[in-house]
Amino acid sequence: MIKITFPDNSTREYPKGITGLEIAKSLSNSLAKEVLSVTVNDEVYDLTRPINNDASIKFNKWEDEEGMDTFWHSSAHLMADALESLYPGIKLGIGPSIENGFYYDVDPGDDRTISEDDLPAIEKKMKEIASQKKPYVRKEIPKKEALDYYSDKGDEYKVELLEDLEDGTISFYTHGNFTDLCRGPHLPHTGYIKAFKLLNIAGAYWRGSERNKQLTRIYGVSFPKQKLLEEHLLMLEKAKERDHRKIGKELELFTFSQNVGSGLPLWLPKGAQLRERLENFLKQLQREHGYEQVITPHIGQKELYITSGHYAKYGESSFKPISTPTEGEEFLLKPMNCPHHCEIYKFKPRSYKDLPVRLAEFGTVYRYEQSGELHGLTRVRGFTQDDAHIFCRPDQLKEEFIKVIDIIFIIFRALAFKDFLVQISLRDPGDKEKYIGSDENWEKAEQAIVEATKEKGLEARVEYGEAAFYGPKLDFLVKDVLGRKWQLGTIQVDYNLPERFDLEYTGSDNQKHRPVMIHRAPFGSMERFVAILTEHTAGKFPLWLTPDQVVILPISEKVHNYAEKVLNFLNNCDIRALIDLRSEKIGKKIRDNELKRIPYLLIVGEKEVENNTVSVRKQGEGDKGSMNLEEFTNFVNKEIKNQLESIKK
Repeated sequence: MIKITFPDNSTREYPKGITGLEIAKSLSNSLAKEVLSVTVNDEVYDLTRPINNDASIKFNKWEDEEGMDTFWHSSAHLMADALESLYPGIKLGIGPSIENGFYYDVDPGDDRTISEDDLPAIEKKMKEIASQKKPYVRKEIPKKEALDYYSDKGDEYKVELLEDLEDGTISFYTHGNFTDLCRGPHLPHTGYIKAFKLLNIAGAYWRGSERNKQLTRIYGVSFPKQKLLEEHLLMLEKAKERDHRKIGKELELFTFSQNVGSGLPLWLPKGAQLRERLENFLKQLQREHGYEQVITPHIGQKELYITSGHYAKYGESSFKPISTPTEGEEFLLKPMNCPHHCEIYKFKPRSYKDLPVRLAEFGTVYRYEQSGELHGLTRVRGFTQDDAHIFCRPDQLKEEFIKVIDIIFIIFRALAFKDFLVQISLRDPGDKEKYIGSDENWEKAEQAIVEATKEKGLEARVEYGEAAFYGPKLDFLVKDVLGRKWQLGTIQVDYNLPERFDLEYTGSDNQKHRPVMIHRAPFGSMERFVAILTEHTAGKFPLWLTPDQVVILPISEKVHNYAEKVLNFLNNCDIRALIDLRSEKIGKKIRDNELKRIPYLLIVGEKEVENNTVSVRKQGEGDKGSMNLEEFTNFVNKEIKNQLESIKK
């Protein structure tokens, strides 16, 4: 017999070799129908996989991330089975679950292509296989046997993956006649997958390297109920209307030029104004919290990033080193700002009385993202981080960490991000090779984050393997109005870079000590933040932030002079306004400017000239009546004041 401990700490005894599904049935038939996988001592198992030792378990349903992951991973295998049936000889790369569905990278062969026109036929085949309720069966395979299997099939992609694995860690999954290299977990059988949709096709280089062959990546999504699929597809349609690339073009916020280069955004005047106001908002907030602004170069010597560890981490995804006429001298476009800030800290001796030192910068960094992964402002090759680094004594660490959390909460309030999750991202205890620094420093850093989170009363989930290479972090995942999750604020604790850069301060004991470093970026990057904010608000930015607050709509040329007078008055009152002087009918002007998401429309005709007033319309609310200019100015300023005051509450 083995002892099973449940999430509520209750225990039961079961025969050795019992499965998660059998345990669920012993508790409730309804539970057994809903559960998709089971977490056994922090490892997710198939429901049909035997449990042979005492264990703590948790049942994963559709509402749980582990449940969705199992469901979508199994759906990727279902799609791969359909592809092998329809395209004999096709070669399979990888097919993981992702945040909103799954994909599979495949090589159809040199003489064959798969297009979006083929997706309905693939879906039809998937439906046929799903209805047969074929069991997903796990089998652990010796490495040689696995290599022989894929070598005989002529599948070089799976052979390459196998060569990186250790013997004794390899498993295959089979359903029907389809077999795939996979660690799992999977659903009990294909019949669980009731509704699915293949969404689109893209190119993807094998293992993310442009030196390798480009494969065909097929994206899909699936659900246990048809209703859930319909709701998801409706959300995708709404997301298209909110796409920041579409709105950014309509509002003239940013553009891209192939002559400048892929992934390098050009900020247009209105976008630059929006971005500048965001920066000024955070700069003021930082001044109030004791930060000092610094500026660092866009490049640095290669050795700087070797010292920091960034070259080892980001070397392959960085732009190639820049060689100078001096032999052996190489520079890099900086992948991160923190090494530069370490050098600023070092420029003079520091005392324990000087700490904390808080250095802030809107610093532009560069990564050579693969062309197939670039996406509007959310995935670019040059981006500006709202970066800051706090150098503090160990006894100051928790207090400083909590103050950063407070800043992030102010930003979320300012921009109406009301729904968010908090994640403590720790290193993977089973793969410490990915990280730098001693176990002792990692334990201290992780403990500081856990304590600060508890002190703030935050319910945080813990994710292993999600830490930065130099330290653990606290991540804030914001949900937008469509329920999509975006990582925004991040705070990281770092004992390692101060050691690598030999940073010191003189303590009260007159001895040299090592400071602790906090990395923080509430926005993340300005580019990505503007993209998320644009989609969250559908381009209807808060009045204090929006590029154009007011547009003046003269009914005819006769009142153009009065419209100019109104414009000058508003500009002198620091209200951002413009005039639509087109010779269009007033109805069209109103429609066009409402599409531009301008909060206030002021209609002026001969009546308004005579009474020295404006007729006010508000975006989304319609007619607000007639006001004189002072009344309107006070009306707008009161709204802005209320918005800004609500931020500070």
